[in-house]
Amino acid sequence: MNTIVTRQYSFVFEQYRNQDQRYPLLLLGDASQVLREIPDSSIDCVMTSPPYWRKREYENGGIGGEKDFREYIHHIVRIFCEVKRVLKPTGSFWLNIGDSYHRKTLLGIPWRIALELIDHHDWILRNAVVWNKVKSGMDSTTDRLANGYEMVFHFVKQPKGYYYNADAVRSHPRSAKVVNGSVVSATGVSGIRYRRQIELSTALSEEEKRAARESLDKILAEVAAGQISDFRMILRGQQRTTHSDSVHVSGRAKELHEKGFYVLRYHPNGCKPTDVWDILPEDTQRRNSHVAPYPIDLCRIPILATCPPEGIVLDPFCGTGITLHTSLTVDLLVFTFHNSILRSPWKGVQLCFTHLNDPAVIGDSMHLHVYQMRKTTDESLPITMRSRLSTDARGIAACLGLQAEARVELKQILELLQAKISSTTRFTLV
Repeated sequence: MNTIVTRQYSFVFEQYRNQDQRYPLLLLGDASQVLREIPDSSIDCVMTSPPYWRKREYENGGIGGEKDFREYIHHIVRIFCEVKRVLKPTGSFWLNIGDSYHRKTLLGIPWRIALELIDHHDWILRNAVVWNKVKSGMDSTTDRLANGYEMVFHFVKQPKGYYYNADAVRSHPRSAKVVNGSVVSATGVSGIRYRRQIELSTALSEEEKRAARESLDKILAEVAAGQISDFRMILRGQQRTTHSDSVHVSGRAKELHEKGFYVLRYHPNGCKPTDVWDILPEDTQRRNSHVAPYPIDLCRIPILATCPPEGIVLDPFCGTGITLHTSLTVDLLVFTFHNSILRSPWKGVQLCFTHLNDPAVIGDSMHLHVYQMRKTTDESLPITMRSRLSTDARGIAACLGLQAEARVELKQILELLQAKISSTTRFTLV
């Protein structure tokens, strides 16, 4: 059900959030006026990209067309005050905004807005993400560098207790392995070099050496048990501290001074994304409906990390609906295929399993394919493949001629499946 509402916003929204089934709800009107009718603390996540100052001429005018950039900032901030009111205490607000030039001067508009929100409206800035617009448009200027990035700010209302699921956006880590009877971490660390450095160290006392050896044995046991995927050991006199050498500034430096060593553990579920995102601009789709849509991938991390399951995402500047689209597609339709099924021809729209003579067993190549189903104007339901994971990259290459993320552990694939399938679905490992 897609609904465009032009009046009674408060009544319609209350009905919407009290329903079990979620569907796109479009409220058409002036953003500042519509937001006033949304109840306090009713939104889980806000992701938006307002019109930039003096960048586009929209048919009906509005924000972005102000003569003075200060007036533009005033209008934007006024709307974001309403955003803060409707956002839950546990919610997050993500703002993508680009800069503008005036009389040859780069105005710094994104940071002017961010500092205004921080200094005068008590927003808390958790991240300032640099969106590196890979393969961005050509720049014909001859007296400065090309502009190739935009800012994405992550704001919250309270310093602690806001919803944040870091595991939802971590990269899949490489696994440890055993080589010649020794445990080797994901990046090849076996502990041999650290053990030699401990023994030969002149900067550590005998007591500190004993404690360092015990710590190294413990960390290697954690790698072997799969509790962590990798680690680094910093020894006094061998490696520098990771941030500052001053014990008054860095807790790590203080630990190194007092103990003679410390250990950095890498999370077993992989690394979090950094605050620099390499994402292609959305310059090939929806040109007929909007001159400046932002890419789906720009919304994916914010929504996955900061919107809880069944939460409500708001975009006060809807545009082409990229935020809405991303919110609807983070839960994808999933199919799984065994190698033999991939070799079998499709028969219409029905999968035929009669060609499988033997059941799948542990040790076979396993594949996870993630698909998205979209309803089109002609009522058809085309399915598009979104990603592929495989325990055997050669299996995917042989069957489909496609690239895959290689050597994904079977346990990870099953965990992904378990999170997607319903309680009535059953599958058995033989």
